[in-house]
Amino acid sequence: MGERILIIDDERVILNLTCMILKDRGHVVFTADSAMEGLAIVAREQPALVVLDYMLPEVDGITTLRTIREQFPRTYVVMFTGKGSEKIAVELMKAGASDYILKPFSNQDLIDRIEAVLRLREAELHNIELRQEREKLIAKIANWNSELEQRIDEKSRELEKAHAEILQIEKLASLGHLSAGMAHEIRNPLNAIGLFTQLLQTELANDSEKSEYLENIMREVDRIDETLINLLALQRPTDNERTPVMINEIIEQVIADNQARIAARNINVSTRFLRLPPPLQAAKNEIAVIFSNLINNALHATNPGGTIVAELDHDDTRMFVSICDDGCGIPEKNLNRIFDPFFSTRQKGTGIGLSIVHRSVRDHGGRITVHSEVGSGTTFHLEFPFYLSDNDRQA
Repeated sequence: MGERILIIDDERVILNLTCMILKDRGHVVFTADSAMEGLAIVAREQPALVVLDYMLPEVDGITTLRTIREQFPRTYVVMFTGKGSEKIAVELMKAGASDYILKPFSNQDLIDRIEAVLRLREAELHNIELRQEREKLIAKIANWNSELEQRIDEKSRELEKAHAEILQIEKLASLGHLSAGMAHEIRNPLNAIGLFTQLLQTELANDSEKSEYLENIMREVDRIDETLINLLALQRPTDNERTPVMINEIIEQVIADNQARIAARNINVSTRFLRLPPPLQAAKNEIAVIFSNLINNALHATNPGGTIVAELDHDDTRMFVSICDDGCGIPEKNLNRIFDPFFSTRQKGTGIGLSIVHRSVRDHGGRITVHSEVGSGTTFHLEFPFYLSDNDRQA
């Protein structure tokens, strides 16, 4: 099938002859005797080729050539010229002509030149399409690489988190086995110390100064015993008997139990229950220990006059809880260590509370994360699934 070709020439004989020759070759031919008429046809018909006379009235051929090449780059131009100088040839090529034909011309020369330009046009346009397709493919590959890198980064972060979780579990397991053996060895002499102290308290009941010393001894005995109880809690599995537990009620009870401390320090503790979730199948005592530890930590970190907020929400499958304070915050270097056994920045802290929290949350199929800024406060985020899978129960 032929191409669409426009002939622009003010000589009617040239128009008719060229039109006849090109139609005989199967091309669709349009004609115009002025540059303005020709440009209108180019805009309307988008021909593959324009055969353009160099000498035209009103608007000359070289100006028309430049306009066509600027506005219609897919339309190629062959120039007719009666002036066969080298200067004109250079000027035409610089302006964008694909070839030029000297007048008078032979029919075969006209056909050869025009069909050569049409083949050149087809090859160049094909190359342009190939380059565009190549650029699209390069862009797609770059996009795929970017997505792949993002996915690798995400998976790497997930693996790092999983690795950290495994290390935490291993630490707690090791500590649990150690604490089980230590508890028996420590509690026997500890019980003896407590018993003899009580006997001395009876004997020295009238000596106030010595009685005070003995009370201090008993307080330290109780503190050691509490530490042993917490250590054993790390080793014991969560109570298998799980019942429906309303988390909002647990949080409110823990706040009520600490009301004296809250009032003494003038701390504003509030709840924001966005949507009350359905009951969670859980070991009630374990859940109470989780929030007791978190709220106690928040009370220690919050200055008098500060604020603590417990927030609760849920979706179809999970419950979301956050405990937020505006206290001193946790330095970034400590954030990865806060769930480690015995890690504490408080002088009298045992560093066991958050380890127990971490274990209990995991035993309920949940997860806990922390966000903190020094001087701005700390927020613990917890998630619990409403229904545990077999894998969750065995975790």
